[in-house]
Amino acid sequence: MNAPDDIRRSLLLGIGGFAMSSALSGHSAVGQPSPHQGGALNPEQGEHLIHFRDGGNIFIKVSAATGSERYAIGTQQITVGAGVPVHRHFEMEESFYVLEGSGFFILQDVRHAIQQGSTIFIPKNHWHGFANPDHELLLLWIVSPAGLDGFFRETCSPPGAPRKQLTRDQIHQIALKYGTEFK
Repeated sequence: MNAPDDIRRSLLLGIGGFAMSSALSGHSAVGQPSPHQGGALNPEQGEHLIHFRDGGNIFIKVSAATGSERYAIGTQQITVGAGVPVHRHFEMEESFYVLEGSGFFILQDVRHAIQQGSTIFIPKNHWHGFANPDHELLLLWIVSPAGLDGFFRETCSPPGAPRKQLTRDQIHQIALKYGTEFK
């Protein structure tokens, strides 16, 4: 590549990123001030919760509580062997990026190998889950519309608090409140 191509590529990526952030926020790129302030979070910042099932760390980075009305973003640590049970979201679309680890992503009963750097997209109403028999997973998740963050708040606990002891039926009832169903 030459310098003009690199500059053009950087400019186009920057414009594309600006346009995507405007589209996702639901505000025009010009002349429409956002009702909330944006910002940046360090890796350990965000709303920290401990998962009810496996004790993994969840950090909710962006949600309605932080000013995002259309989507939520966070990270989830899935401890070795814990996986995520197969489930579906009636109205939410999800994307994941594997920050660390490896395992399997299950979509509509088909297993796909995943590793650090893998990107995953799940259309609404598709059955999906994760299996990680040999390695811990650290996932970045993005969900639109928001709702996954509310499920985590109701089922998980802040660090230092006792883990919530929920029955399978209680988890299913909470999930349904957020448009999610487990198999």
